[in-house]
Amino acid sequence: MKTCLIALLCISFAFPVLAQQTARDPVAVANQGTVGVITGMEGGTYARTASDLTILDDGTLRVLPILGKGSLQNLSDILYLKGVDIGFVQSDALAYAKQHGMFPGELTRKISYIAALYNEEVHVLARRDITRLEDLNGTRVNVDVVGSGSAMTAEILLDTIGVKAKIEHEKQINGVQELKRGEIAAIIHVGGAPIPLLADIAGDGGIHFIPVGFSPALAETYLPAQFTHERYPLLVAADAPVPTIAVGDVMAVFAWQPSTERYNKVARFVDAFFSKFDQFQQPPRHPKWREVNLTAEIPGWTRFQASADWLARRTAAGTADDATQRRFDLFLSQVNPPPAGQLTDAARAALFEKFLLWNKQQQAAVR
Repeated sequence: MKTCLIALLCISFAFPVLAQQTARDPVAVANQGTVGVITGMEGGTYARTASDLTILDDGTLRVLPILGKGSLQNLSDILYLKGVDIGFVQSDALAYAKQHGMFPGELTRKISYIAALYNEEVHVLARRDITRLEDLNGTRVNVDVVGSGSAMTAEILLDTIGVKAKIEHEKQINGVQELKRGEIAAIIHVGGAPIPLLADIAGDGGIHFIPVGFSPALAETYLPAQFTHERYPLLVAADAPVPTIAVGDVMAVFAWQPSTERYNKVARFVDAFFSKFDQFQQPPRHPKWREVNLTAEIPGWTRFQASADWLARRTAAGTADDATQRRFDLFLSQVNPPPAGQLTDAARAALFEKFLLWNKQQQAAVR
């Protein structure tokens, strides 16, 4: 009996020590607050904007951007790959994956979204003798690697307009060189303009953008857009913007159940990302962040619960009383924005984020 009592006492004294050692386990500490974000290929908009996420690192949260292979592969990585918590994908990827039976089970219940991001333009760059999309019938067209967002959107675009091209799946850096040598007719690439890979191409070299008209069939999935001289000064004349289409981007995440360890980790990321979003819209961050409207919804997608909760709290705080409205009016008078009717949704969202920061600073100043 005495021996058992001594053993129990030893265990009771040892337990806090063991717990403390576990808490200091460098492996556990290193992974507890680390969030892996699968992005895109090197030099692409996904990779460049995702690198900005590291401004969220604060000692308790660490963001690890990971180079990816495109939207469809990113969906797969979110579902199956260890260490991937969040992924950048195109908004048409979920419907495409479902239509093609790419993943078993109910995909829409396994994938959620944290926020709608910026739009990315569809670039169709071709030889000078190719003047319209229909001219690509029977020609060699590079659409980037299999599983990429560019390959997926190119397939949807060409199928929609009834063009049957000879599709190739080389990396676009190789596709551009083949296009310059006249070996292929065109490349189709999806990315946020301006894309560095294309920005240095001169129009006098026999290469130009093909216009992509906005039709009712394309309007079901895409948005109208255009390339301007400001974005591509070597390819687009100052007085002749080139029409195209754009696809929305999504910050996607596995639909973890609330209160689970993975859910809580992503929820911490969500809180940091939304709370500090004004920092993403300031130089030297990628200019595409200025197009983001955090409150925008995505048809066919379900918002991640932690994101929905954060937005609900912000809405409640913003409409709780007349005092909040008066402070927002004061803020508007100081920043002198354009008339309300001229503000885009993205501008309204950005302005409100700036107000939240301003309001916090004002409250701190009076303490």
